[in-house]
Formats: sequence, structure tokens, C-alpha cells
Amino acid sequence: MKSQAKEKIYRNIFCVLAFSSLLFLLGIVTVLFKEALPIFKAVSLKDFLLGKSWYPTYAPPEFGIFPLLMASLWVTVGALIVAIPLGVGSALYINEIASFKQKTFLKPLVEILASIPSIVYGFFGIVLVAPFLQKIFNLPVGLCALTASLVLGIMAAPVVCSIAEDALGCVPVSFREASFALGANRWQTLTQVVVPAAGSGISTAIILGMSRAVGETMTVLMVAGGAAVIPGTFLEPVRPMTAAIAAEMGEAPVGGLHYHALFAVALILFLITFVFNIIAEIVSRRFRVKLGLAG
Repeated sequence: MKSQAKEKIYRNIFCVLAFSSLLFLLGIVTVLFKEALPIFKAVSLKDFLLGKSWYPTYAPPEFGIFPLLMASLWVTVGALIVAIPLGVGSALYINEIASFKQKTFLKPLVEILASIPSIVYGFFGIVLVAPFLQKIFNLPVGLCALTASLVLGIMAAPVVCSIAEDALGCVPVSFREASFALGANRWQTLTQVVVPAAGSGISTAIILGMSRAVGETMTVLMVAGGAAVIPGTFLEPVRPMTAAIAAEMGEAPVGGLHYHALFAVALILFLITFVFNIIAEIVSRRFRVKLGLAG
């Protein structure tokens, strides 16, 4: 009886903890909508999303976040170009090619890289990456979209690598043995059997890496340049949405249009991340169904 009572107590505690996470999420969403919606009484949704000028302190102010959206898009795409091959390639090497000694060294190293604070990466970008790019491309300033992309790509790569390596490790050994039995070599087994089988986990790793790139604040605030303009190339300074929120929220009067506009930017950022996670789940389900792993 005592063991049953303890089990019931533990079950109720874990149930409360699980539902508390949902309550926190609902609270965040509620606050975002409550504080963001008032801006649309002064600015239409179309002008807010597609407006090409972000001058919230001008008279009259302009609240077009298209430059911020494009900056986030450019920086995120650039980060993924760096993080996907670096992260997935590292995961493939660690799980499929590396020796036991190499694996015991590389796996903890990747975990350590994933835990480094973002501000350290920001200083790395300012001190090393920005001057290097400034010299190579003869730029007036090295703080630009390319700098932010490289630094964010390096930040996201350990996340992609760690999760992708776990996914590769979950592929049954029988898949590899069946492939070898049919005459496939190691490369064919890796590319045509192992990677597709781990596709859901790898896609999840990429989405989480992208989420870190999209939602990163301190690093892009330090190395992206801070110019709220529509970028034409990766060599121009930009201001992603997260950097705009971090840089301007402290100066925005509570309850003013600028304040509500920044909450609207945060809401748009939340919705973008939400949509990408839904897409990732759909892709993950299709992979599982294709391989007969659903259920």
C-alpha cells in the first residue's frame, strides 16, 4: 500500500510539472498577443510586415519590419550553410568512421562547444572574424551579415552534430548488416541506408540548429552591424529581429507604440519558429512512415 501511495504521489508530481510547462507556454503566448496587438491599431499588418523603414523614434515613427525580417533571413540562411555540412558531417564521422578512442574524445568536445555562452562567440566574432573579413574583402567595417552567419553557424554546428549523432546511433545495426549482405559498400550503406533511416533525427537537429540561429540575440547584437536596412549582400551590416528587440526594448516607453511594436516583432519571431517546428514534425513523420518506423 505504501509503495502504491508513493507511486501515485510521484505520478501526480510529474503530471503537474508536465502541465506547468504548457501553462508557461500559454502565458508567454498570451502576453505576446496582449502587448503586440495594440500596434496594429496605428499600423496595418501589411505596412508592418512589408514596410521598408524601421524608424520607431522618428516623428512620425515608421514601423516597417521588412529590413529586420530580411536580416534574420539572410543571417539564418548563412548560418545553416555553415552549420549543416559541418554539424552533420561531424556527426557522420563520429558515429560511422571514428575509432573508439576518437569517439570518446570528440563527442564530449562537441558537447562542450554546445555549452559555451553566446557572448563568448560574440567576442570571438568581434576580435577575430570581423577584422579578418574586413581585411579580406576590403570592407569599411567587418561587422556584417557574413560575420554573423559564420559565428552563428559555428554556434549551431555543435547542436546539429550532437543531435544528429544521437539519431545516427539509433539506426538499428540490422539495417547496416542487410545493406552489406546485399553487396553495398560502406559509402553506399552510409548515404543510402543510414542517413535516410536517421533522416527524422537529422532534420530535427537541423531545425534545432536553425532555431538557435533565429533566436540568438547577444551574438547578432555584437557582430551583425546593427543597421536596419534591407541587405543586398552578405557584406552589409544588418539588424536581425532579435538584435532590434535587445537593443531597443530598454529605451522604449512602456505602453508606447515603440514598446508594442517590439512585442509584435517578438510575436512574429515566435510564429516563424512555431511554423518551422510544425514543418519539422511533418517531415519527421514522413520519414518514419517511409521506413516503417511510425507508431
